[in-house]
Amino acid sequence: MLLRLAYPGVTNAFAMLRLLPMTDRDKDAEILALRHQITVLERQLGKDKIRFTPSDRACLAALLHRLPPHVLRQLRLLVRPDTILRWHRTLIARRHATSCRPKRPGLAPADR
Repeated sequence: MLLRLAYPGVTNAFAMLRLLPMTDRDKDAEILALRHQITVLERQLGKDKIRFTPSDRACLAALLHRLPPHVLRQLRLLVRPDTILRWHRTLIARRHATSCRPKRPGLAPADR
C-alpha cells in the first residue's frame, strides 16, 4: 500500500524537476500543444490512424516552432519534433509563395 502512494509522489517530483528550467512561455506552448493533440485524438476516436488536418499542422507548428530543440525533444508529442519543424517550414514556404505571386494575372507589360 505504501508503495502505491510513493510511486505517484516520486514521478510527480521528477516531473516538477523537469519543469524548473523551462520558461513560462515554453510551458504555455507545451500545454496548448498537448490540449490541441487531445482535441485531435477526441475527434478521431475509433479510427485506425491519427490524421492531422492542415489546420492542425499549422496550429502545432505555430505553437512549437519557437521552442529550443532540446525542449522540443522532451515534449510528449504524437509526431516527431522533426515533423513539427517540417510542417513549419512548409507553412512558411506556402505563405511566402502566396505573397510573392503576381498581383494581376497575365503577361508582364512589354517595353516600348
